[in-house]
Amino acid sequence: MNIQKQKGQGLSEYIIIVALIAVAAIGAVGFFGGTVSNQVAAMAQEMSGQNADTEIDAAGTSADSSASSAGPRGLADYNEGNSNNSGD
Repeated sequence: MNIQKQKGQGLSEYIIIVALIAVAAIGAVGFFGGTVSNQVAAMAQEMSGQNADTEIDAAGTSADSSASSAGPRGLADYNEGNSNNSGD
């Protein structure tokens, strides 16, 4: 019976790891969602033989926007943009 408990514990650990990876993936897609969406749209248009310059430009603009908003952040930046932030 002890072996069954160990197998259950191992399975639980794998489920927790998969859940953490899923949360990280959701966060990454949320942050880069516009860029990925525009790139997929551009690939679909190019593969169908159409011009995708508009989608490619939109993907570049979205990527530039994401890159400019990324950077080192600390706890002082946590409430940045919050109207109730007193600044101390």
